[in-house]
Amino acid sequence: MSGHRPYVIRGSVSLPEAELMWRFSRSSGPGGQHVNTSDSQAEVRFDLARTEALPEVWRQRALERLGPRLVDGVISVRASEHRSQWRNREMAATRLASLLAEATAPPPKPRRATRIPRGINERRLREKKRRGETKQGRSGKGWT
Repeated sequence: MSGHRPYVIRGSVSLPEAELMWRFSRSSGPGGQHVNTSDSQAEVRFDLARTEALPEVWRQRALERLGPRLVDGVISVRASEHRSQWRNREMAATRLASLLAEATAPPPKPRRATRIPRGINERRLREKKRRGETKQGRSGKGWT
């Protein structure tokens, strides 16, 4: 499968082709007689716990976030939408790359509390009061 672009995770880091373990099996679903003979479902497995391809910080982050999905530190992604094994292979690798990109993303910056200027708050309260009075005036109370 040489000659294709590397699956970039983020920046200059991409999926290490040599560390991807592939398995192909028969897809379920429609496809006529062809489907019974071709192993078009692709499953890619990547040993997250033992890889050297990711920066250590990223690796720890991914292990933490993908914890429930891992089996002995290995993440696996399956693709069987397409009838061609090659396209399923592409899909699986692309999915794995985006999964790792998400799992290794830096945590969001903590939110800094900001103060609302007093004038704005007072204006809002005045507006509320006026609105309430307008609505109060709509009810027929005090018209006796």
